[in-house]
Order: sequence, then C-alpha cells, then structure tokens
Amino acid sequence: MTEMIAVLCIPLAGGLLLALFGNRRWAPELNVFCSFLTFVSSVPLASKVLHGGSLVVLWEQFFIDSFNVFLVVLTAFVSFTTALFSRPYMRNEEKQLAPYQMRLYHSMYQIFCFTMLLALTTNNLGILWVAMEGATLATVLLVSLYRTRESLEAAWKYFILCGVGIAQALFGTILLYFAAEKVLGAGGTALLWTHLDEAKGSLEPTVLSIAFVFFLIGYGTKVGLVPLHSWLPDAHAEGPTPVSAVLSGLLLNVALYAVVRCKILVSGALHSHFADNLMTGFGLLSVLTASFLLWRQKDIKRLFGYSSIEHMGLITFAFGTGANFAALLHMTVHSLTKSAIFFAVGHAVQRSGTKTIDSIRGLVQSPSIGWGLMLGSLAILGMPPFGVFTSEFLILTHAIESRPWAAPVLLLALGVAFAAIFGKVQSMVWGESEGEELQHPPAFLPILLHLSIVLLLGLYIPEHLARWFQEASRLID
Repeated sequence: MTEMIAVLCIPLAGGLLLALFGNRRWAPELNVFCSFLTFVSSVPLASKVLHGGSLVVLWEQFFIDSFNVFLVVLTAFVSFTTALFSRPYMRNEEKQLAPYQMRLYHSMYQIFCFTMLLALTTNNLGILWVAMEGATLATVLLVSLYRTRESLEAAWKYFILCGVGIAQALFGTILLYFAAEKVLGAGGTALLWTHLDEAKGSLEPTVLSIAFVFFLIGYGTKVGLVPLHSWLPDAHAEGPTPVSAVLSGLLLNVALYAVVRCKILVSGALHSHFADNLMTGFGLLSVLTASFLLWRQKDIKRLFGYSSIEHMGLITFAFGTGANFAALLHMTVHSLTKSAIFFAVGHAVQRSGTKTIDSIRGLVQSPSIGWGLMLGSLAILGMPPFGVFTSEFLILTHAIESRPWAAPVLLLALGVAFAAIFGKVQSMVWGESEGEELQHPPAFLPILLHLSIVLLLGLYIPEHLARWFQEASRLID
C-alpha cells in the first residue's frame, strides 16, 4: 500500500509545489526530482506484483496486476526521462514565456503524470473516466501554453473533440453499471473492475456490446484512432515538445489500456469476437490512413504525430487479433522510441528556428540531435535490430495466421510509412546547417537511454520482462 500511495501522491504533491514555485530557477530540477521519486516508487510496486500477484488496496478502489503495473513503470520512467529533456528545453524557451506560464507548465506536467497513473491504477471504472478527463484538461492547458493563435486553436480542438469522445465513454460506463447492477446489486461494487471481471459471464450481452461501442468511440478518440484522430497532429505540433513526447509516448497507451480493460469484460460476456473485430477494423483503418497522410506533412512535429496514429492503430489491431504479447512489446518500444524522437525534434526545432521540414538541414552537425533523430526514425520504421522490428514481425506473423487478408494491407501501410518518413528525415539530417547553437546544450542522455533500451529489446528480451508480458497476455485473453 505504501508504494501505491507514493506513486500517486508524489506527482500530485509535485504539481502543487510547482504551482507555487514553478517559475524559480530551480523549478526544472524540482520537476526532475519529483518524476525520479515517482519512478523509484514504481519499481518496488512492480516487484511486489510480480512476486506476490495482484494487489487490491484502499477499500478496493485501486487494483494492480501484471497488465497495468508494467504500464505504471513505463509511464513513470518516460515521465522521468522527459523531465530530464524538459530541463534544458524549457530553459531555451524561457524568453518566449512569462513567469506564470513557467509555473503552469511545470505544475501541469506533474498533474498530467498524476492523472495518467491514477487512470492506470484505479479499480473503479468511474474514477478511470474522471482520471481520463483530468488528463484531458491538464494537456489542454499545456498545449495552449504559448498562447499563439495556432496553439489556442489546437487546444480548443483537442478539448472539444476529446470532450465529446470522453462523454461517449461516460455513457458506456453508465450502461455497464446498469448491466452490472442486476448481477452485483446497487452500490460501488458495480463499477469495480475486479468484481465485474468475476461476474462478466452473467452480464447482459446486448447491453455490454452497446457499451463497448461507446467505450471504443470514447477512449478511442484519446487513442487517436481514425476517424477520431484529427485533434492529435495539431496538439503534437503546437504544444511544447515535452508535452508532445508524453502525449505520444504515454497518454495514448493509457487510453488504449482503458479500451482493452473494457474489451476483456465484453469478450467474457458475449463469448464472441465482437470486440476483437471492432478493434481489428479500427486499428487497420488507422494504420492505413495515417501511413498515406504522412506524405502530406510539412511540419516535423505533425509528421511524427501521424506516425503515432499509425503505431497506435497497429497496437489496436494486435490486441484485436489476440497478438497480446506483441502488442505489449510494441507499446513499450513505441513509447520509448517516439519520445526519444520528440526529444531530438524539440532541440532540432529550437536550433533551426522552424518546424518546417523543408527548412531544416544539417542536423548531424549537432550529433546528439542529428543522430538521435536518424536512429530514432530508423527504429520507429521497424529497421532491425531495434525492438520495433521484433514487435512488428510478431504482429505480422500472427496476422498471417489469424487474419491472412490483413497482412498485405499492413505490409503496404508499413512500406508507405517507411518511404514517407525516411525521405523527409534524411533531408533534415544531412546538408549544410543554417541553425544556431543552443544556449543550453541538448539533453543527450534521455535520447541515448531510450534508444539503447529499444536496441536491447530488439536483440534480447530479458527473462523477467518476457514473463511479465506473458502474464499480462494471459490476463487479457
């Protein structure tokens, strides 16, 4: 219980402290320190679950198993490394921001981390919905940080589309409660996932099938599934780059986690592939659409925003077809790789003074930025020996076995995405540089750390991590 309380209370307390002191010179260090403490607290929590099994704590309102504890550790780790990147990045941005904006950024960063961890750990589907709404509100404030016309438009677009989407998820939650109330009785237990999981075979199938449609539309909007995706590229392009990194690397995972939790209940109640087929269809549509839209992008941050849509579609497809191990591995390597790419992109934009792809050249003259972007792009495109190649290979081989008609579509989409991104990135990395040296040197360590882990996972998956994924895969089945 102590570890659970620490994981949630540290970012919450950090958000309150930084709301007061977020404009001080030492605020970036405090932000890093709070994120580091959160990550350190998540490690013993994961160890306890792996060695002792699932935990239900705090009056059954919080539940930790092999599925969500792996995402808790991943979220805490990427939040910490992004805070490390944020330290020099935001100091280079200080001249564009007023003191109150720096307070807002640092405090909302920690609150955003808190809401994601709350969504991952809660056992109550009502609290899950509240946490997802809280994450939306926190990121709206972060996306609009610069107060430009474009950032305000992106923030309002994000708020309205995700607000409508999250309302659909609320309606799905209400339907699920009505179905569960007849079996579990009135009271709070009708929204507790552990109780719902035990009674899923007795829940009304028709009501749950309708509820899942609302869940998929609602939380799928947050995932960025096509055709619910239009907020995502704008939010990535106009907010501070650390926000783009955690949006792409973490929040999309959390939203998909909510969809998968609901899928487990629906599949158990219907004893059919209804939920699987919906996820397979939306996932495949997202992969295919995003891969072709990559060709049209002229903004580097929008480019990798569409890449996130592609990869979240691929993960959704994998969960829909039952390739759970591959989906969990891809969630991990995508989070690490995409956040590393945004770390490099953020400094590249600062160095070049523009987000326009055609105007960025010679990034390799700053090795941490140029090579970070090039290697990160090769990794996210599935080049061996990076871990993305391993997870995509597993997804494709499983698709050939279970959905042979979908495999050629996936191969086409991945090929189109490779050509689009590689052609744009190599032109930015090579050539004569016209940028200026940054006042605060780029954060090289987070890029190196993320890409090293992704490389390791492509060469060798440690035994404990493989067992972790296998246990989580069985829970999802």
